Amino acid sequence: MKAVIFPGQGSQFSGMGRDLYEQQPAARQLMDQANEILGFRLTDVMFTGSDEDLRQTNVTQPAIFLHSVALAASLPDLAPAMVAGHSLGEFSSLVAAKVLKFEDALQLVAQRAQAMQAACEEQPGTMAAILGLDDDTVARICQEISAAGNVVVAANFNCPGQLVISGSQRGIEIACEQLKAAGAKRALPLPVGGAFHSPLMQSAEAALARAIEQTPFAAGICPIYQNVDATAHRDPDEIRQNLVRQLTAPVRWTQSVQNMAADGATEFVECGPGKVLQGLVKKIAPAVTVSSAVM
Repeated sequence: MKAVIFPGQGSQFSGMGRDLYEQQPAARQLMDQANEILGFRLTDVMFTGSDEDLRQTNVTQPAIFLHSVALAASLPDLAPAMVAGHSLGEFSSLVAAKVLKFEDALQLVAQRAQAMQAACEEQPGTMAAILGLDDDTVARICQEISAAGNVVVAANFNCPGQLVISGSQRGIEIACEQLKAAGAKRALPLPVGGAFHSPLMQSAEAALARAIEQTPFAAGICPIYQNVDATAHRDPDEIRQNLVRQLTAPVRWTQSVQNMAADGATEFVECGPGKVLQGLVKKIAPAVTVSSAVM
């Protein structure tokens, strides 16, 4: 049984999508359509922009979404039995499952990026990767630091022994010190623009909720394993609610992959830029096969 998975922020690279645009008519059509919808030539930034250009949230999120969906559109035999996406990648998965139309999903991604950027400016924060420590210990230490007044939470459960924390600058600094003292092999601050998947994103929820409420959602043609609870969904109202909650809730990627494998997935295909998710899946579910979607 095939699971198709879609990457999130951090998988972008300069030149992304150019081969698709030049070689695949279906991809070219979507990319040209995206430029019109967004009101600027996103493809120019994707094809020739610098790494710094691509790190801007209002560019990064639509670029990764567009690359992923354009690749999926170029592969008519992709035929997923189930889908999931890491954070932003959840929107790509919803297009693949025909819950959202491409143009509606792109507009939601753009609005989500703007809302998150505004939240970052209102409540500055950052993130850090914690390696070599169990999830429960990381979550407990973060809770203790937050209770003392410095916001920090477990944000991305990526795979066993790799967890990303998110919070205020001071909260992250304290957490990195305490987690290393507790046995973490490394605590690496990440070059991100804010405290994603933390309470500091709360102001973005209302704007995204309004946009989602005005967007048509359909029942999925296959189950979508959503980040907030790592379980399968097809009901449009549940999917809507989970997309909004995702802004401040952790990404439960480890549990999502475990549940997909338990529900029969034997093959995981990553559809989008990079190979980050393949590496995570190998660590979470060593018995399954993993590969990239290729033209």
